[in-house]
Amino acid sequence: MRFLPGQQPTTDLTYNDVFLVPSRSGVTSRLDVDLTADDATGTTVPVVVANMTAVSGRRMAETVARRGAVAVLPQDLPLDVVSDVITWVKGRHPVLETPVELTPTDTVTDALHLLPKRSHGAAVVLDPQRVVVGVVTASDCTGVDRFTQVGEVMTREPFVLRADDVLGEGGLEVAFTALDSARRTFAPVVDDDGALRGVLTRTGCLRSRIYAPALDASGRLRIGVAIGLGGDVAATAAAVLEAGADVLVVDTAHGHQERMISALRAVSSVRGAFPDVPVVAGNIVTADGVRDLVEAGADVIKVGVGPGAMCTTRMMTGVGRPQFSAVLECSAAARELGARVWADGGVRHPRDVALALAAGASQVMVGSWFAGTHESPGDLMVGADGRAYKESFGMASARAVAARTRTDSPFERARKALFEEGISSSRMHLDPRRPGVEDLLDQITSGVRSACTYAGARDLAELRERAVVGVQSDAGYQEGRPLPTGW
Repeated sequence: MRFLPGQQPTTDLTYNDVFLVPSRSGVTSRLDVDLTADDATGTTVPVVVANMTAVSGRRMAETVARRGAVAVLPQDLPLDVVSDVITWVKGRHPVLETPVELTPTDTVTDALHLLPKRSHGAAVVLDPQRVVVGVVTASDCTGVDRFTQVGEVMTREPFVLRADDVLGEGGLEVAFTALDSARRTFAPVVDDDGALRGVLTRTGCLRSRIYAPALDASGRLRIGVAIGLGGDVAATAAAVLEAGADVLVVDTAHGHQERMISALRAVSSVRGAFPDVPVVAGNIVTADGVRDLVEAGADVIKVGVGPGAMCTTRMMTGVGRPQFSAVLECSAAARELGARVWADGGVRHPRDVALALAAGASQVMVGSWFAGTHESPGDLMVGADGRAYKESFGMASARAVAARTRTDSPFERARKALFEEGISSSRMHLDPRRPGVEDLLDQITSGVRSACTYAGARDLAELRERAVVGVQSDAGYQEGRPLPTGW
């Protein structure tokens, strides 16, 4: 990456301060661009779901891995839960999507509670042998008593696809054509005996041809896990690795500290049986921080202090650094040492992801942007204005600290709760046009692919090499914003 002639910056820059300059390009289609990351995480799109309690869980991890990204489970989950989630995610199919499942005796209340957990818009009704007996949608549940059983409102003998037809070569085209001809957007996929295998949607068929899933050596979906600096770090890391984590993230708000270096050395002492699992550490914003953490055993460094949507660190402490300059400096230092960086925080639009990758990041970590989706862990709520939303909160907020310190004494918990650097509750509205995380991945990867074509780059390595960046005023940034309501 280089700056336009005469525009070498004299101050640190945010994503809003810069833009990519179009260059001569021989890339004719955005689908010709390879978005595979080069940091040994096994992802095929350069997006990591942040280890935030309100964002990353089993549904999120499964869904993004099927589309080539990876989610990191938060550090405040008990180890038995982490193990269960890893096992569950790795048991999901890399092509067929996981349905919402109901029985005929479940109620309309049950259906309405579970339907928003997925973007399918429908649930599959099963008998005790897991044979499909019906499909129910939210519209089926409208205007009926909430205690009505699902069996009374479901569509019986629904349209289904046969697993043998759709899982072979060319099967996705067969499935799409069958759905299109039947004027269906959704169908259960069943074995010859009618037992449920999964579901497919028309859009899912298309996505499975565009995206390659992030799979481990055994062909299972990948997932990451975060651990903190407290307790027996070596034992915790060993347990997480034994459970099957594909990425281990050692995470704290201030990563350039002695406790982090000690924690990384403890992790190094137990990772010998898992040499292919990359260790990520952060957060830092300087080249010195990169060098110290890489020397202590980190393979990937997480960059970002204060740019997150739920973070108040900069306003509370004055500590942090504009994110584009932090990523640019830290990625250069990391690559000199054979390491990589993740840009963590500060992305609001696909352009920001493209700029972080151009600055040298191998991946971009996304948190609050994904909180307002069907797949995030929170319950879907509807405000007085009729808009659907989920609650999000920062991982240094009092709410998150309370979860992490649940085993402490009441006095210790109360003492730690006095110090807060994050928002404890924020409404993240679901975009009616993009209510699922896959919709947002479509938007992000579309923007990044197009940025690569403008730069003449066929992959992320060429984007880093070929990108030309200019510095702009706030007026220049505002000029690029659309006018969604017209003149």
